[in-house]
Amino acid sequence: MRLGPTELLIVLAILMILFGPSQIPKLTKMFGKSIKNFREGMAEDETKAEKKDSDEEED
Repeated sequence: MRLGPTELLIVLAILMILFGPSQIPKLTKMFGKSIKNFREGMAEDETKAEKKDSDEEED
């Protein structure tokens, strides 16, 4: 399911009504940090899994 330009405009309009223009930058910054932390956590988990796999192969 992909969002087209019309759907994105509707979502943005609803966000503007609910949160106001002053809160939008704060929300996007918080969302960006959440995504960054999630990606770092996933990369860390993959690194641990690879290390565990290589340790098992040596035994």
